[in-house]
Amino acid sequence: MHPPEDHFELRLAQTEADLRAAQRLRYEVFVAELNGDGPLVDHENRLERDAFDPHYDHLILVDRRRDAGALDHVVGVYRLLTSERAAALGRFYTEDEYDLTRLGESGRRLLELGRSCVHPDYRGGTALYHLWNGLAEYVLEREVEILFGVASFHGTDVEALAEPLSLLHHRFLAPEPLRVRAVAEHFQRMDLLAEDRIDRKRAMLAMPALIKAYLRLGGFVGEGAYIDCAFNTIDVCLVMDTAQMNAKSRARYTRGRG
Repeated sequence: MHPPEDHFELRLAQTEADLRAAQRLRYEVFVAELNGDGPLVDHENRLERDAFDPHYDHLILVDRRRDAGALDHVVGVYRLLTSERAAALGRFYTEDEYDLTRLGESGRRLLELGRSCVHPDYRGGTALYHLWNGLAEYVLEREVEILFGVASFHGTDVEALAEPLSLLHHRFLAPEPLRVRAVAEHFQRMDLLAEDRIDRKRAMLAMPALIKAYLRLGGFVGEGAYIDCAFNTIDVCLVMDTAQMNAKSRARYTRGRG
């Protein structure tokens, strides 16, 4: 993948140091910043990792000006798994939270997205744009048709997030053939408010930037949310059909390549 700016390099993780730097960034965001935890989180070395990492591609944004020796060079990351690799592994990570049967039955080529994060110093700049361009290249090269993955609201207070969750349910619910559903034992309904009680502007302001970005590209959400107490989040499953993206969004997403 080509460097988007002189000091940035966008590529798949190639070495153990690349992967550890991605896990270090994930630790700083998901654990130190958002108070998450997990059975394989390495607090001593400040690494957020799990048993799935070795099986996934890790799309990383590297700032060459930063210290790779200190694992400080990765400033953005996406974790990616195609249908083919999931079949070899036996599952997707998202299956812990959502029933993906309908996606599997679609017969279309899938890509799971996860563990997306950007270093705090690079938010609001071009980092996410560069990651998305790299993601678009990855998708086009592998002829991926459906993208999906969980995205999170910070905190586990459902009532505090009733408005944005209800807006997602009423306005952005995935069509039936792609409507994944939160696993029954952890299903949290999202239609907490009637649609006419939602202040759309206020609800969108409460929406995480990543979720808003997917919605602008034509993304949907699955039915029901999942409360992840270990990571101190409320998760929704985002689903995007690349064939249904509008022309303007497609051009922005793919830089005219597809």
